[in-house]
Amino acid sequence: MASKRWTLHLWFAIAILLAAWIEDASTQNPRRRNKCPRVRAMRNFGLNAMMGPWYVLQYFASTEMFPEYGCMRGSFFTSDGYVTMNFTYVFLDDPLATFQQGNITWIVPNYALPAHWVHAESSFEEVYNTYVIDTDYRSWALLMHCAEKTRSQKYLSALMLSREPTLGQNVINFLREKLPRYDIDVESMFKIPQDNCTLPVADPHAYYAYSVS
Repeated sequence: MASKRWTLHLWFAIAILLAAWIEDASTQNPRRRNKCPRVRAMRNFGLNAMMGPWYVLQYFASTEMFPEYGCMRGSFFTSDGYVTMNFTYVFLDDPLATFQQGNITWIVPNYALPAHWVHAESSFEEVYNTYVIDTDYRSWALLMHCAEKTRSQKYLSALMLSREPTLGQNVINFLREKLPRYDIDVESMFKIPQDNCTLPVADPHAYYAYSVS
């Protein structure tokens, strides 16, 4: 009888602990959803070596549920403490495959940490951080972006870059394995097709080779 009573007390204690853990998790998760993860940017990063043209082979954005882009390519350059990426892409649902253009400019807030950039455009709400997670400069690179917003969940995105239109599957797996620790769902890290990307009127490289003053 005493043994049965002790067993009941044990299960009761376990139930209380489990309920407390669930309650604690439910109160912490909203805060985690609103806060950017702590990111360890690449050490001993060579900013100038990262510059130049890249293909964007895979892309993640926390606000997008389906693949939307093809033929995304970009080029980085740096000047006077700024980093700019000019890029071109097409929408996958566009039957004419019309090339779109865009650019992003960051400031390097601390040259002791050159793999951490902050968006320079004032149109971005709050602080929008970009980190170079890893790169070998010659073949591949992995970038992550995070913005904390005052009235909504954080915005996360990531880019897998390559100097060539393709990467070996072992390299792709190596880079994807780095992302879950930063709250990035690799199942939503979509491939960006790089085939059939010839622009009939002008070379797409002609845009993002320009320097923006």
